[in-house]
Formats: sequence, structure tokens, C-alpha cells
Amino acid sequence: MSNTLNIALVQTHLVWENPIANRTNLAHKIQAISNDVDLVVLPEMFSTAFTMNASEISEPMTGKTVNWMIQQAKDNKVAIVGSLVIEDQNNFYNRLLFVYPDGTLNQYDKRHTFSLAGEDKIYTAGTKKLIVDYKGWKLCPMICYDLRFPVWTRNIEDYDALIYVANWPKIRIHAWDALLKARAIENMAYCIGVNRIGLDGNGYEYNGHTMAFDVLGNRKDTITESKETVEVISLSKDHINKNRKKFNFLEDQDHFQIK
Repeated sequence: MSNTLNIALVQTHLVWENPIANRTNLAHKIQAISNDVDLVVLPEMFSTAFTMNASEISEPMTGKTVNWMIQQAKDNKVAIVGSLVIEDQNNFYNRLLFVYPDGTLNQYDKRHTFSLAGEDKIYTAGTKKLIVDYKGWKLCPMICYDLRFPVWTRNIEDYDALIYVANWPKIRIHAWDALLKARAIENMAYCIGVNRIGLDGNGYEYNGHTMAFDVLGNRKDTITESKETVEVISLSKDHINKNRKKFNFLEDQDHFQIK
């Protein structure tokens, strides 16, 4: 068990529906990260950007991008998390993969498909929440639109950190800013959001606002510009334990189950 967890937040431009260019760009960024990083967080659909053209750009779980993630994790001795377009048993998924340094992986399918963009008509929604156990930390990874639904992310598992990977557009970035902070405070957990920058193939602009909050809603990162950047933040178990013991808010939450 580690008292600290060092996480690299990768805010990057994504080339529209071009997995080769995106993998190449991200490989350079990952390889340039210092050796004391435990986890690298990539944006949503990091190999293609947020596209509804799943029939043309999807990959199987044995495909090049999944294998790329596994190889990057092994070569750099670091865990990697991000989502991509997967075809599995004749269905398309916006699937998040958490790849451990030894190449093993966990998966989470986006629960809340973004109906405004028609994602619900193309991609099959997930049904299971994922809690990752990594180096003694319990991590809850989510995807973009999931951020708007606090019931789904309620901290009933005693997780330590929420991690959102996203393609969240500039036009609604104020909601992203507010909800990331709220999720941290209400769940008494670190909350990390990694968003892309640049224009996509549909002309939507993304301005980053990648950020991380501690359990009290204080910013942990120093990212202020809408440009490509990689910032490493350090999470502390002592911070979590001290504040949960002092405030004990999670013990007072409502008890119910999602059916």
C-alpha cells in the first residue's frame, strides 16, 4: 500500500478519427513522463476523438489500440487509463480501460451515453460501476457525461478518487468546472477530470480545463491554459483519512440502491 499516488494528467489535442497519429503523439508524451508516476490519465476516445462513426473506427479488444495501451503500460512501468471505441459481440461501446503496469486490465462501459449527440443510438450503455484497486488505492473511473449524474457516482464503496476522462466542449465548460468540484466535495474523495483541447471533425471546440480537486474541493493542479500539457499531481491517503475522520459526512448519506 502506498500513502501517495502520483498521477499524470494528459491534456492533449486529438486528431479526428486517426488512431495512428493519436497513438504516436500520446506515446511521446507518456515516454517523457518521469519514472515516479503511478498512473497516466488520457482523455475520452483518445485514439479517435468523440465520434459517432463507430462502424468505421471501432476496434476489438484484441485490436491495435488496446495492445498499444498494454505495451505502453509495460514499457513505461505505469498504469494507464482512457476510453476508446470498442466493438464487442456485435455491439459498440465507449469503453474505458484501466491497464496495470503488468499489462492486465479492467474495463468500464460508459453508463450515460450522450443523447444530445446521438451516442445512445450508436453505443450500448454500460450497467456496472468499476472500482479499481491499485497500490492500495480504490479508484472509480468514469466517462464524460457520467459527470452530470451524481447518484451513479455516490461513494458507497469508500473509494479514494474519482477519475473522469472526457471530450467536454467549450460551450458547456462552466458545467464541467462546477460539477468536478461538487463530485469531490459530496463524495469526500479526490476528483480528477482530464479533458481534450482543439477542434473535432464536427467543428466543436474543446478548451481543456483539466483539473483535480481534493476531498474539500481545493484545486490540486496548476493547469490554467488551453494548450497541450502534462501535469503530475500527488494524492495523499493522509489527507483523505484526516478529513473523513474530522467531518464524517459520508456516514450521513442516504441509503438506497440503483435498480
